[in-house]
Amino acid sequence: MQTQMLIGGVWSDGPDRVAVTNPATGDEIARVAAGGPTEATAAVEAADQAQRSWAQTAPRVRAEVLRSCWQTLIDHTDELATLITLEHGKPLGDAKGEIAYAAEFFRWNSEEAVRIDGTIKTAPGGANKIIVHHPPVGVVVMVTPWNFPAAMITRKVAPALAAGNACVIKPPKETPLTALRIAELLEEAGVPAGLVNVVPTASSGSWFDAATEHSATRMVSFTGSTEVGRVLLKRCADRVLKVGMELGGNAPFVVFDDADLDAAVEGAMVAKMRHSAEVCTAANRMFAHGNIAAEFTEKLAAAMGAVKVGNGMDDGVTCGPMINAGAIETIDGLVQGALAAGATAAVGGARLDGPGFFYAPTVLGDVTMASPITREEIFGPVAPVIPFTDTDQVIDWANDTEMGLAAYVYSGDVARAMGVGERIHAGMVGINRGAMSDPAAPFGGMKQSGLGREGAHEGIFEFCETQYIAASW
Repeated sequence: MQTQMLIGGVWSDGPDRVAVTNPATGDEIARVAAGGPTEATAAVEAADQAQRSWAQTAPRVRAEVLRSCWQTLIDHTDELATLITLEHGKPLGDAKGEIAYAAEFFRWNSEEAVRIDGTIKTAPGGANKIIVHHPPVGVVVMVTPWNFPAAMITRKVAPALAAGNACVIKPPKETPLTALRIAELLEEAGVPAGLVNVVPTASSGSWFDAATEHSATRMVSFTGSTEVGRVLLKRCADRVLKVGMELGGNAPFVVFDDADLDAAVEGAMVAKMRHSAEVCTAANRMFAHGNIAAEFTEKLAAAMGAVKVGNGMDDGVTCGPMINAGAIETIDGLVQGALAAGATAAVGGARLDGPGFFYAPTVLGDVTMASPITREEIFGPVAPVIPFTDTDQVIDWANDTEMGLAAYVYSGDVARAMGVGERIHAGMVGINRGAMSDPAAPFGGMKQSGLGREGAHEGIFEFCETQYIAASW
């Protein structure tokens, strides 16, 4: 188990150590080296030196290195999945799925590395040629979240490397072990030393300031809460850094009365409960047409009641612990607030005994838009069901949030579902399906759910500049 930080290809201890705890048991499983401003600065400098030659490396060579990274991660699926389950808590099956998803960003971007297209055309006046190409940004500071310890790193690192950049990663203090092991495996796969630097920290603010104040840093890529994203955007503004922001969500899940209810419930369980419901795209507000609201609530409650909660390493568990005690407090506060506002608990509605941080899968019926739970990202296994009767009204309700990451629509009338989906202000919409993430698709949100896109053909250009050259010949 790697517990040292990686700077410039050298593994070393830092001035501090951060304890990593298994949220299923409360037991400490490791102490990881933690750096501060000095180490953050050193990592940026190492990345800057390595990036200069990497940017001049042929795209095909970069592509082959990324392809090797994909294969290496796939070959270590079981090891990495176990690490994720130990430090995050999600069920082992979900963790293996995350590794497959995380690795695929390297395969996808190995193919994109040779397709960073430019243009050439004659200026309208005929005096010169207009040449446009896309060089790499340079050094990218990456701040990643705890809910996807592997995928939220590879979704950034793969396109950044493919485009010719280097990176400095601040993994979350809750789940740094996966990040450190991935960095180790990337070196084994052929990534040159210094291109990927990983520096955990116990002092995020001073770490971030040091990393972003360095003149070599040209971009920040962040995945996390909207609240923290706003703070980082303000700090980035001082140096006019390029930013990629994948922030919070408050996804609506709209079920019309002509939908296949069994399919809708199955989709709701995927949209709500995968990865223990700690997902930014998770269905947060279940809007069910009044004609079927009671039946949908009953069926969803039966499905949620059948979920096996426990240690993610145990057979049959499909919902692991929440990340920490604070998460339990937040989730329970939202549930109790909804109950006090008139909601009813169709199933669940309370925290579970430890050790570990567990919350009962919960379905709340009779929720209204006045309930505080509709305003917050739950980030836990709680599904509030809100009846509706009018299509225009439910679209307004779906859009009544500053978040706009994901949305889901179920209807037997595909034209209606598509029409509703197009009117919901969300960067991603699932029509009659509860999962939508794919490395080949652009991931990102509208409004305060973020800036930019990750994945797809668009994703690699987030890590590129646009340069215009006027040439005469």
